[in-house]
Amino acid sequence: MINKFGSLFAGHVDFDDMGFDATPVNDRRISDVRLAGVFDKAEAIVLKMEELGYDTFWSAEHHFQREGYECIPNLLMMYVHLAHLTKKMKFGCGFNINPMWHPLRLAEDFAMADILTNGRVIFGVGRGYHSREVDTFGVPSTASDDAANREMFEEQIEIIMKAFNEESFSYKGKFYDLPAHVPYRGYDLREITLVPRPRTLPVETWQPIVSAGQRAMDFMVKHGIKGIIGGGAAAGGAADQVVKQWRDTLAKAGRETDLGTDLVIGYTCYIDDTEDKAVNQARRYFEENMKMFAPLGFVRGLSEDQISAVAQGSSKARAAGLPTLEDGVKAGSWLCGPPEMIAEKIHDLETRYPGLEQINVGSVIGTPECVILEQLEVFGKEVMPKFKR
Repeated sequence: MINKFGSLFAGHVDFDDMGFDATPVNDRRISDVRLAGVFDKAEAIVLKMEELGYDTFWSAEHHFQREGYECIPNLLMMYVHLAHLTKKMKFGCGFNINPMWHPLRLAEDFAMADILTNGRVIFGVGRGYHSREVDTFGVPSTASDDAANREMFEEQIEIIMKAFNEESFSYKGKFYDLPAHVPYRGYDLREITLVPRPRTLPVETWQPIVSAGQRAMDFMVKHGIKGIIGGGAAAGGAADQVVKQWRDTLAKAGRETDLGTDLVIGYTCYIDDTEDKAVNQARRYFEENMKMFAPLGFVRGLSEDQISAVAQGSSKARAAGLPTLEDGVKAGSWLCGPPEMIAEKIHDLETRYPGLEQINVGSVIGTPECVILEQLEVFGKEVMPKFKR
């Protein structure tokens, strides 16, 4: 039964122009002052969510995005600050990109954040699909070498879980041999202890389900990692198949569960008087979001010509037969319409997925701060109370 609500803000600035007719992505250049404005924007969103009784604010780790789309490089630093401005809100890492960290540094930093916020930071792990980000840090991304990226990611998770859960440990793998085999104060170092370890054990951990590969799901279940669906193959109409596959994976590991258990599903939501009004108001945000993500492979089924048309924008994009916002609404990844219609769609989710306890509702990249706050308020006052029992 759904009774918890979160929202994702990936860290975009407010743009002067949006949509296919606006500045192409690769031509955007944002000043340092405006790029840094995402921290004030995140703060405003968090304070509004706290006021309205939302449960979790999610954000994403990204680097080097001069275009202004995803501009928060360190979630844990930001969350320690935001936790001291709030009393109840939890803060989800969606996600810490493991290959860009040494696993012990990430484990230490999370443990500190867990202690300093009294357990209000939720750990999240991801592999990293932006080649400009991950490869620049010296590790292949999923885009440049998926197999190598996965191999390192899985080894890092093994180390992080040992560091969290064991008083002292050692590890030897392909990429890491921990600790260093050196003399230390009169003895030979053979094990190491994470200092500090998290206050909250076991550590609640989440990972995105994007390609919905069975190997990835098996690995997640092995380590008690929960899944967030929203984007990629798991979006919209494909969600039913992914949710069933997740249930079956849990069952294979000895856990018989209802559909939706240990999952969060994310939806883009736009509320207005009618579905048509909501779609028309949200269209330019939908287009700006597609401009960002289509060239990265997150809009399935596009040809190279269509991706090129998105990059060029304007008339070329409009003539390329691209997916429309109406398609997103039909597929179920976008919830558009008046509050009662949105509530009805969420009630339908409860029927389909009886084990689902929480969903994320939010706005896509490109949506201005004032619109995000307005949408959070309408949803929080007119939809959320129907489910907060």
